[in-house]
Amino acid sequence: MSKKKRDITVYGLPIIETHFHLDYLKEGSADEILAAARAVGVEKFMTISVTPDNMPVALSLAEQHDDLFCTLGVHPHDAALFTDDAEAYIRTHAIHNKVVAVGEIGLDYYYDHCDREVQRKVFARQLQLAVESELPVVIHTREADEDTMAMLREYAPQMKRKGVVHSFTSGMELAQLAVELGFCLGINGIVTFNKADNVREVVAATPLANLLLETDAPYLTPIPFRGAENAPKYLPFVAEKIAEVKNLPIADVIKATYQNSLREFFQASNS
Repeated sequence: MSKKKRDITVYGLPIIETHFHLDYLKEGSADEILAAARAVGVEKFMTISVTPDNMPVALSLAEQHDDLFCTLGVHPHDAALFTDDAEAYIRTHAIHNKVVAVGEIGLDYYYDHCDREVQRKVFARQLQLAVESELPVVIHTREADEDTMAMLREYAPQMKRKGVVHSFTSGMELAQLAVELGFCLGINGIVTFNKADNVREVVAATPLANLLLETDAPYLTPIPFRGAENAPKYLPFVAEKIAEVKNLPIADVIKATYQNSLREFFQASNS
């Protein structure tokens, strides 16, 4: 952990956490984790599903907290677990007022935990679910730019609502295509990492209207807290780095990413 830890600045502006895994956080109860984030301005939270077993857990958590929402989907690491029952669960619960997106879905050729053809088929099935449910998506892509771009080109025109390519670390070509198709890019603590020049270059080149704040907690804790478990309360550090990279006032970044989050995920439910 960095020795240059500092207090989290409270900017007095609402923030939306668009991607974290509440049931995976271990340092504190759900109530404590959410309260700590609210204290720095986080107004809404999206806890993200990754497996069939995880979906009911995420939904149950969301039902217990007024400002917590969830997504339903199966991560590419676990694409082999995607079954007709998992698809039926997403389809049945897509109309729930606490479900704001289909995700976390996509392709991961870096770890290759699942056969790539299976990943592609499951990604396609879940994109189709999003089309039919008129929900946006939360996309994970790593070392799979070409196939991800092909899938987005195929399905985006059918999608009433688009969503986000989360934890963006891909190339500029995918970033530009995603923006052209109407998607946002999710930016988290990686943007603060010393070796993440590629991410900062994408942030610099991407319109502010297409950026979202996220943590991916408990992973990817931003500097100056690397080494600690990540949590939504650290979102101001992500916003600060985006402001620095884009040479903008921090208030502009927080206000814009808040409005972007409302537009992408809460246009049907701003409560």
